[in-house]
Parts: sequence; structure tokens; C-alpha cells
Amino acid sequence: MNKRHFVRTLGGASLALLFGDDLWARYAALPPDRLAQDEAFWARVRGQYLLTPDYINLENGYYCMQSQPVLEAFIGRVREVNLRASYYLRTRQYDDKNAVRARLAAMAGVPPEELIVTRNTTESLDTVIAGFDWRAGDEAVMAAQDYGAMLDMFRLQARRYGMVNRVVSLPVDPRSDEEIVRLYESAITPRTRLLMVCHMVNITGQILPVAQICDMAHRHGVPVMVDGAHAFAHLEFAIPELRCDYYGASLHKWLGCPLGAGILWVRRERIAPLWPIYGDFGFPDEDIRKLNHTGTHPVHTDLGINDAIDFHETIGIRRKEARLRHLQRYWTDQVRGLPRIALNTPTDPRRSCAIANVGVAGMEPAALARTLLERYRIWTVAIDSAGVRGARVTPAVFTATAELDTLVRALRELAA
Repeated sequence: MNKRHFVRTLGGASLALLFGDDLWARYAALPPDRLAQDEAFWARVRGQYLLTPDYINLENGYYCMQSQPVLEAFIGRVREVNLRASYYLRTRQYDDKNAVRARLAAMAGVPPEELIVTRNTTESLDTVIAGFDWRAGDEAVMAAQDYGAMLDMFRLQARRYGMVNRVVSLPVDPRSDEEIVRLYESAITPRTRLLMVCHMVNITGQILPVAQICDMAHRHGVPVMVDGAHAFAHLEFAIPELRCDYYGASLHKWLGCPLGAGILWVRRERIAPLWPIYGDFGFPDEDIRKLNHTGTHPVHTDLGINDAIDFHETIGIRRKEARLRHLQRYWTDQVRGLPRIALNTPTDPRRSCAIANVGVAGMEPAALARTLLERYRIWTVAIDSAGVRGARVTPAVFTATAELDTLVRALRELAA
């Protein structure tokens, strides 16, 4: 792409320009936990987003909008690709995608040769599930609180091949990491071939002890696939720290990319045994790109990842995670323990970050979400599955504490 255009539209550069060098240096020197409570700083970040006045957006876990610098850069990418058309696709497409792949791999702390750019977490993990050579009687372990699309994919393999799915149910407020590890271990048998675990449970926000679960599973000879849809660019970590075998995530959530971007990481020695979903003999069995046959696709989305990474890295993952934790605790601390209020998110602050789930006694989840929107102009999503009944509340870096004050007032009034 045109380098001058690329530099001019960097998402990351915009924050430094917005604050000015001196002010930005002062903010950058603050410990993340202190900066997390500095509303003036986050108001400046909020100013980088175009927000609708129609409602308070507390449903950013599904799709978190791009900041304006990232959006404008993305629109420029669309125009540039449209201008170059097939010339771009035949001359620059793969080099540019490999550069994006390398940046994502650096973020994840893994070699680029073990990572591919996909469309979303579902595509990433379903590629792994479908890539196993299942036999009748083989088993897989998962949780009822896992994402429905992956559970459905396992059900499909059970129908097709006669494999068996063993499903555990996660406690909302576990007493210890060991309780969670033992729960998964109780479902493992000599026939278990794969264990799936969420890094962060999408309906409750619970962060699971993935590394400990992986260590346990590996002692039984079982590889582990991690659903990282809500953890990547949300929590500070590197994939190798988790000691898993497969990791999938979406980039249109916490990284703020254009829609249609995700990653799949596969440990090098696990690549060759996986069957590709689509026939493609352009790569050897040991090359992860064999799993990434996309055909002609919207390459400008891949290019937009660059700008989203710039914006993300300017804020910094430590500052971002600290702010998101602060926002969740800001409102949950005010309603936890109130009569008729049920928080379906762990009490221990180490076990959650931005996402939380709240229920009001006597109100169906759909009615709660509808009332929050119609009466208080607060946009959430109803969750009524796997023993979780409430509205999922997902703030973002642009969320103001004053908006969460409105949520707290609404919940107090509804509970009363």
C-alpha cells in the first residue's frame, strides 16, 4: 500500500497528537491502576470514537466498534484496494497479509509460522474440530458454558462420526483454581482426544485457569484447544504462557478491528495431523497455511488490522486491561449483594475483567434487557442458557463511569 497514506492514517499516532507530547508523557508515566481511574484521560480516548446518542452501548463483547482513526484508515484501505483491483490481489496481497500475520504473532508471542489470519473465533476453532480424524467412541471434553457455535460443531462430529462429547458445567463463583481443574479432569477418560476450554467465558466473563488445565490435560495425554475470543487484546498475556495446543480469537472484539478478522494458532507439532476443511495442495502438511484457504476475500479487512494494532498499542495493553477491570468493578461493586440482584460473575476480581452478567429476581433475562433499553436507553444482551440468567454488560475503553452510574440506578430501581 502507499506508505505515505499508511503513515498519515495510523490509528496509534492519533492519540499522541491528541494529547500532545508533554501531556502524553505524563499520562504514560502513571501506573496503569491509577490511570484507570483518570476520567480526563479516558474522556480523551472516548473522543476518538463516534458514539450514537440513541443509547448507552454496553454490549461491546459481540462487536466493538472501530475508533475513528482506525475506521478512516480502513475506508482508505477499501478505496486503495478498489483502485488497484486485481493488480493489488496478484502483486501485493500475500506479502501484506504476511506482514499483518507477523504483527499478530508478535502480539501473541508466537512464531508467525504457527499463526494464520481467519475471519473469527468460530472459523478458527471449527477448523481444528473438523480437522481431527475422529473415530466412533472417541471423546472430547468441554463446558456447557462454552460458545454455542463450537458446541454445535462438536455435536456435528458426534452425528457424523459417532464420537462422544462429555460436557461439564462451570460454577459461577469457584472456590479455587483447583476446583475448576478437577472438574475438567473428572470428564477425561482414556478415550479423550481433545479438551476445549474458554480463556474467558463469554456469557459470564469468568477467566479460567487455562495453564493449570492444560498441564493437567497433558498429564493425561490430551491436547487442549482454547477459545480466546474475549481474551485477546483484553488481557495481558502471551499464548505460550497458557501451555495450550490450539488457540483461536476474534479481532473485531477487543482489538477493535474491522468485522471479519480472527486468528488461529496451532502448536507446530500439531499442525500436520489436522485435515484442512478445503482442499488446497499448495502447502505441505506441516505448513499452517494449508488451513487458511480463503479464496478471494475482502483483503482490506486484513489491512485494517494494522491500524487497529497501532491504536491498541498506543493505549497499551496494561492500561487497557486496568481500565476495563476498573469499569466492571465500578458498577458491580455497587450492586453486588443487593436484594434481588444476582451477579453471574465471580466475586474474586482476579477471575474477571470487563465482562459481567447481572440478573434481577422476578425478571426474565429478555425482559431485563428490553427494559434496560426501552426505559433507560442502555443496550445489553440477554443471556438465558447453561444456568446463566441475566443481561451481559460489556463496557469498552470509551465507556464513561457516568454511563455506568445510569446502569446502577436502573438496576437499583428494577430490584426495588
